[in-house]
Amino acid sequence: QVQLVESGGGLAQAGGSLRLSCAASGLIFNNYIMGWFRQVPGSERERVAIINRGGDVTNYADSVRGRFTISRDDAENTIYLQMDNLKPEDTATYYCVARRAVRSNYEHWGRGTQVTVSS
Repeated sequence: QVQLVESGGGLAQAGGSLRLSCAASGLIFNNYIMGWFRQVPGSERERVAIINRGGDVTNYADSVRGRFTISRDDAENTIYLQMDNLKPEDTATYYCVARRAVRSNYEHWGRGTQVTVSS
């Protein structure tokens, strides 16, 4: 079965950095658009960053553009989210996602990893 396993979450100070990883298995990795969502309890999920199959096109939420960088390593079936200049409002559970096409729902979701940013 398809599994997306996030890691790298934890505590950080405002202005600090974290690097999230998502290890994918059970799929042909290079056929998938990959990305990161985040969610605060009681709020809607927010799309944070998306990366295309070739890894050469990315999209970012306005709230993170210039601070976060998404990347993928197809040899390792892994995507990353480098999070720099963290802000308290970045505190959320971060989810790794995968889909086969732009105009489809994200088919696969990880369990999430918690990121907490203190002031």
